[in-house]
Amino acid sequence: MTPEINPQYPSKAFMPETILLNVAWPYANGPRHIGHVAGFGVPSDIFARYHRLKGNRVAMVSGTDEHGTPVTVQADKEGVTPQELVDRYNEVIVDDLFKLGLSYDMFTRTTTANHSAIVQDIFRVLHEKGYILRKTSMGAFSAKTGNTLPDRYIEGTCPHCDYHEARGDQCDNCGKQLDPIELIAPRSKVDGEPPVFRESEHFFLDLPAFVDPLQRWISEQDHWRPNVRGFSLNLLKDLMPRPITRDLEWGIPIPLEEFKGRNDKKIYVWFDAVIGYLSATVEWAAYIGQPEAWRDFWQDDKCRHYYFMGKDNIVFHTVIWPSMLIGYGSGLDGTLGGGGANAPLLIPYDVASSEFLTMEGRKFSSSRGVVIYVKDFLERYDADALRFYLTMAGPESQDTDFTWSEFVRRNNDELVATWGNLVNRVLSIAHKHFGKVPDAGAPTPEDQALLDTVEAGFDSVGALIEKCSFKAAINEAFRLADAANRYLNDMEPWRLVKEDKERAATVLYTALRAIDNLKTLLAPFLPFSAQHLHELLGLGGELMGEPRIDFHTEPNGVRHRILTGDYSKAVGHWEPSRLPQGQSLPQPKPLFRKLDDSVVEEELARLEATLG
Repeated sequence: MTPEINPQYPSKAFMPETILLNVAWPYANGPRHIGHVAGFGVPSDIFARYHRLKGNRVAMVSGTDEHGTPVTVQADKEGVTPQELVDRYNEVIVDDLFKLGLSYDMFTRTTTANHSAIVQDIFRVLHEKGYILRKTSMGAFSAKTGNTLPDRYIEGTCPHCDYHEARGDQCDNCGKQLDPIELIAPRSKVDGEPPVFRESEHFFLDLPAFVDPLQRWISEQDHWRPNVRGFSLNLLKDLMPRPITRDLEWGIPIPLEEFKGRNDKKIYVWFDAVIGYLSATVEWAAYIGQPEAWRDFWQDDKCRHYYFMGKDNIVFHTVIWPSMLIGYGSGLDGTLGGGGANAPLLIPYDVASSEFLTMEGRKFSSSRGVVIYVKDFLERYDADALRFYLTMAGPESQDTDFTWSEFVRRNNDELVATWGNLVNRVLSIAHKHFGKVPDAGAPTPEDQALLDTVEAGFDSVGALIEKCSFKAAINEAFRLADAANRYLNDMEPWRLVKEDKERAATVLYTALRAIDNLKTLLAPFLPFSAQHLHELLGLGGELMGEPRIDFHTEPNGVRHRILTGDYSKAVGHWEPSRLPQGQSLPQPKPLFRKLDDSVVEEELARLEATLG
């Protein structure tokens, strides 16, 4: 590949990379809370926006996970059909993610014909290759309704470590893979009653067949987060075949002749959902009018795959989905969903799993009222304030607790006081005394030192983002903002404009250059305020391009909402700026809102009211 020339900085050549961001699929059985987006949402968007600014070719894909018993359970509670339920919550979730600024290329859903066809193709190939087994097992059913209970809707005591809140599929405490019938004193999370177990024949993915290749592959992933790598290796010790069908009416049909016309068994949701990363990329390619473009992301080994999710989903992304991809290979005849190149599908390059976020010392629980939904949060506070908090104080590498007092403190003492105040001071003085970006004289060593320090951030902040160290990256950017604040305090341009206006012009130009660079360094984290500052500096166009809600019509004529965006016309670049002198500056406005201390009492009172 020939290096391309950056049109804004023609002195620098770069080799564009192809990067696929696979983001965990939120369940469409209710609105999402801030704990959810702390794991899959904000980190993935930071990563996507950074790589687009660098000039890399990025596809960020996901959608709502709409099959399985969790959907039917909630539909029964609300007295609606599963389809009506997922239609409603897909709309809610899409709206929330859009308002949070998550820049997907394709956020779709698992109830599309495209997704169903690809799931059935992968099932069929794995079955014909002998990686899907057929066996009888004890299935769990609700004693009250007779409906299937999914493994994750059953809790009990782990037989290995005595953890009292182990789930029916695995224990989050010791990491052991489980079957619901192994739990001590199992109980339904739906109604608290013990489940009824009875024999049922199902299809199982033969995970033990993949232990050796998985062991070799995971052991080599030194760039993974230690918790992800260690947890994944531990899972391989007791790997068992895992059921991929359930006694359900709601889901994707089993693509075997004997199941035609039957509605008693369906492909189970966890098998179906991970295939969504592939089907969403295929849908994106069709949506942009380049139906074969998905192959650049799935069959070209130069592409790197990054996965973002919470730690409870590690097993699906480092063990189960890689096994499915390895087993599928290039398919039986080198095709996928109707034709293509004879090449295998790529397995993950990195799995950026976050830990858990709690709230005021309690585990998030919608049923118990310990929750704040994304929609409710964004109705009262700015999206960038939430993104800032979740990056600075979120569960990147360890469980963390969201508290309203800490949210207000970080908003006021860090976001507003450090960054917002710097921008407001510089723009206010420059606008008041010059009305434009001042014409600067020769820089002094102090001026140049600040510019050199801030511009070095494109390497230091960028390197941390590439390692998925987002907390360290935003802290590094704020360290540079502190340097700009110290420069401003030392130079005192508010005094210089009265005593030496020419020198004041140079100082202000230096400070404006610094905040213009900091704008870009902080743009992946704080996209709304970055665009606002871009305009306050008198610059035009969209800094990064912004997501939009659209519709996609499949070949069968069915139309559905998607979250997407055309980011190709963005004017921003991950390189030092050259802010034009003499450029008019509009009337400055604050980037952020300072929050009153009363917010803490109000929100705690709201929480207590929901708890009853």
